[in-house]
Amino acid sequence: MKLDPHISLGFNGQCEAAFRLYERCLDGTIAFMVKWGNSPAAAEAPPGWEAKIYHATLRVGDIALAGGDLPPDRYEPPKGFQILLNMDDPIAAERIFQALAENGRIAMPLQKTFWASRFGALIDQFGIPWSINCQ
Repeated sequence: MKLDPHISLGFNGQCEAAFRLYERCLDGTIAFMVKWGNSPAAAEAPPGWEAKIYHATLRVGDIALAGGDLPPDRYEPPKGFQILLNMDDPIAAERIFQALAENGRIAMPLQKTFWASRFGALIDQFGIPWSINCQ
């Protein structure tokens, strides 16, 4: 058995900007991105929502991260989870932490802990919680 959690992030109109940032700072690839106006649900798009993202998939190594812009009446701020990045390169950990923290909120600065050479936690500018753990 292989546990393969599905991570799907809901955004309030900022999915494309978020996925472009994640693609850049995580060295990922946006494998798929379709806007509401070009999707099978185009007729259900809220007014002015046609250019927002209906579904996107970002690949980072063998992990896929999905996301989309939820209509305003269905959007809820993220809660109850964190995306944990386990790393072994302190320089890359610092670079990624700083990129994700820009215009966001740092909950714990990236620092040495008793369990890791670097650990930090933040909520990015799109409201997504991240932890960086560097061995």
